[in-house]
Amino acid sequence: MLDVSARAEQIDPTETAITPPDAIKWSDWISGFPPHSGEMATLYGGLDKPGPYLVLMKWFPGYMSAPHTYATDRLSLVLSGTWWVNSGADFDPKNTVAVSAGGFVRRVAHSPHYDGVKHDAKEPAVIALFGIAPVQFELVDRSKPAWRQV
Repeated sequence: MLDVSARAEQIDPTETAITPPDAIKWSDWISGFPPHSGEMATLYGGLDKPGPYLVLMKWFPGYMSAPHTYATDRLSLVLSGTWWVNSGADFDPKNTVAVSAGGFVRRVAHSPHYDGVKHDAKEPAVIALFGIAPVQFELVDRSKPAWRQV
C-alpha cells in the first residue's frame, strides 16, 4: 500500500490561508456600544471596503441592536449560542425568534430589523456574517442609541 502522506507538500500561504481559532483577533465593535456588549472579528474584506466580506460577530447576553437597515443583503450563520432576531421598525424583544447554532438568517437589503441575545442566556451568540460591502448601517430612529439593553 502506498503511503500518500509522504507525498504531501507544505501549504503555500499565498494559495491557502489558515487562521487558527486562537489567532482570530476580536475587537470592540460598533462605536458607542457599551463595553462587553459585543465583539467583532474581520476574517475577510471589511464592512466598509467594497467587495465581499466575512465577519464574526459575538453578542453578549443582555444586549440587542436598535432597529436598523443595511444597503446590501446580509447572510448570517449562527455558529454558537442562540441569536434572537426580528424584522420591523418597532423594537419588541418579546417577539424575537430564537435562532440556535446551525441556523441561517438572510437579511434583505433596506429591511428594518434588530437582533441580539436576551439577558438570561447562558452564553454569547457567535454569528458568521457574509455579504457585499459597503454595508451602510442606518438606524431607523437616529435620535435613539444603536443598542438596547434587554
